[in-house]
Amino acid sequence: MRRSTPTTSLALALVATLTTASLAGTASAAPASAPAPAPAAAALAAPDVSLTNVQAHLTQLNSIASSNGGNRRAGSAGYAASVSYVKGKLQAAGYTVTEQNCTSCTYPGSNLIAEWPQGPTDQVVMFGSHLDSVSAGPGINDNGSGSASLLENALVLAAQNPTMTKRVRFAWWNGEEQGLQGSKHYVNQLSTTQRGYIKGYYNFDMVGSPNGGYFINRITSATAAPLKAYWDSFGIQPEENTEGQGRSDDYSFANAGIQTSGYAAGASYTKTAAQAAKWGGTSGAAYDGCYHRSCDTTSNINTTVLNRSADGVAYAIWALAVGGGTPANDFSVAVSPTSGSVARGGSTTATVSTATTSGSAQTVALSASGAPSGVTVGFSPSSVTSGGSATMTVSASSTATTGTFTITVTGTGSATRTASYTLTVTGGSGGCTGGQLIGNGSFESGSTSWTASSGVITNDSGQAARTGTYKAWMDGYGSSHTDTLSQSVTLPVGCTSYTLAFWLHIDSAETTTSTAYDKLTVQVGSTTLATYSNLNKATGYTQRSFNLAGYAGQTVTLKWTGVEDASLQTSFVVDDVTLQVG
Repeated sequence: MRRSTPTTSLALALVATLTTASLAGTASAAPASAPAPAPAAAALAAPDVSLTNVQAHLTQLNSIASSNGGNRRAGSAGYAASVSYVKGKLQAAGYTVTEQNCTSCTYPGSNLIAEWPQGPTDQVVMFGSHLDSVSAGPGINDNGSGSASLLENALVLAAQNPTMTKRVRFAWWNGEEQGLQGSKHYVNQLSTTQRGYIKGYYNFDMVGSPNGGYFINRITSATAAPLKAYWDSFGIQPEENTEGQGRSDDYSFANAGIQTSGYAAGASYTKTAAQAAKWGGTSGAAYDGCYHRSCDTTSNINTTVLNRSADGVAYAIWALAVGGGTPANDFSVAVSPTSGSVARGGSTTATVSTATTSGSAQTVALSASGAPSGVTVGFSPSSVTSGGSATMTVSASSTATTGTFTITVTGTGSATRTASYTLTVTGGSGGCTGGQLIGNGSFESGSTSWTASSGVITNDSGQAARTGTYKAWMDGYGSSHTDTLSQSVTLPVGCTSYTLAFWLHIDSAETTTSTAYDKLTVQVGSTTLATYSNLNKATGYTQRSFNLAGYAGQTVTLKWTGVEDASLQTSFVVDDVTLQVG
């Protein structure tokens, strides 16, 4: 896991390092205080992943480091040998394996991507870990533990060869220790469509910490449910992974809007007395005392933790991607174009295409959901034989709700397959359709209506909201960092006023009165409306407002971008955003 940078007054971003947590304590640590009940029925359906085999992979990685200067740092001979070892195992098992060269990494090297060639290609569940170590040591817990757990899970999946309901993709990342560089490169190379295919990314980073704890990223999310279900079956009482937030490769996926979760066992943070009481281990000591040190060898592993982490991965794979099996006859659904606009009183069309992905062609019934009030969606024909297409017609009444909405197009046959269509409803040319256009302007519904960097929309008490408990908190890390916040809106024609307003509080540790080190830029489309900086710091909130009349009849993106330099925090806190039209 990447080392954290000290921050000033800001909790780390809400995106966690979706890493595998473990039973705290050494291999001989006291057991968890609660008795371990039998795993749930679904857990029993998943295979038991051999701890001995996982340890054998760790032994190989340790040997590779010993033969190559004592480490497996990105760009080194030790890293290249690690890639070769994992790749050879996967190819022999029948995986489709790709080496993706990260040319933008500090130490250019390969991401290793392995896909099991079964299941629908537009329904992908992805499991990843970073394969590199720091230069100080062999990196067996950080992160041989995650890498070896995923490798053995991949081999077990291939050996069992079950019928798949989703496609499973594994990844081993280059350059995580230099700033998540390999995973960022991978995500940046994906098209919007390819990103949409990934239904969840699960990250595993340090899953065998000797004095570890049971941590799950975004523990209350639906994405985390199978990971939590497995550990709950042992009465473990896992906790949110706060230490890893923003520090491992899940962060790259979360920033692209992909749902994430994962396990973690902890790094340099200290185990509390309460954690030691329920999990075992030593309170007041680090989860991993050899974190980023030469002593991170095969002796730096809690085998109980490692075993439960590896088995939890298998449980998640079976729960998410195996289930009851893929129908013998299967199909896919797509919409082209993927977005469109319709004025009140008007209509627009798109093409819904289907394809047979396995077995024989079948009848697919088409339907749609998510349309706003006053909008109807119809299909001609209403059902097709997979491989055929239909015309989707979207019609808006004169009183249809304006704004931007996601329409889900559903095909129902032997299975249910979906595709998304983004619809913008405008006021048309019949006069002003006034009102407040910003959705969730006070952020009290979390990220609803907004696109934001992970952790920006928060109820963290470190900065007060102007109203309610939630706000958008950009930067404040005291290190080089960029945060963004945006929402797309459609401005109707024919109105007399178009006023964007928001309340801004700037808090900064910078002492200069002349240099703008940290900046917040406010944009509409590509046009900059204003720039604020640490020089504008003040107590409390100040309202800022702008006239957007020049954008009437257009769909535009409102965007706030906070950029912070390498030292001394500046927090830009936005709340109560409105775009009043009348």
